[in-house]
This record gives sequence, structure tokens and C-alpha cells, in this order.
Amino acid sequence: MTENNPSEHPAEPAAPEAVPDSLLDLLVCPLTRSPLRKEGDWLVATSPIDTGLRYPIRNGIPVLLADEATLPDGVASLEEFKTRYADAIPG
Repeated sequence: MTENNPSEHPAEPAAPEAVPDSLLDLLVCPLTRSPLRKEGDWLVATSPIDTGLRYPIRNGIPVLLADEATLPDGVASLEEFKTRYADAIPG
């Protein structure tokens, strides 16, 4: 039996550097289906109704979960967002 050499198996894989533009072109806001643009470590929904709705990028991976989104100013909860913008959110 051979021993595993720790140097051959790094503890953590290297994180991707950035979200490629080719992927960004395919991604949309999971709530409103609007396009997203990259701002630092965030993807920001670009439609007029949800200016400020942002999704984090963690270790180079977009986290497009509504519960993980940072809501626009003046919106206290995801439920409030959904109620306020119900007409603009695809069913």
C-alpha cells in the first residue's frame, strides 16, 4: 500500500479568478429575469424596478439564490420585494 502525499492533493481547489463574460451573458436575475452586470464581487440586476438587487459572487461562483440577494434600499424583506413588484415578477 502506498501513502498519500499531502502535497499531491491540495486541501482546497484553486478558486476561479472571475465570472467569464460568456457566462455573465447567460445569467439573469432569478426573481425578475432581468440581465445582470458585474460590480466588484456582486452581480446587479439591471431592470429599472430592481435597481440595487444584488447577488454575491463567492470564490468566483455567482450565488443566484433569492434568499442570498441584497435588497434595494427601502425594501426590508424578500417578501416585501415580491409584493411591491408582483406585476414585474414572471409567474
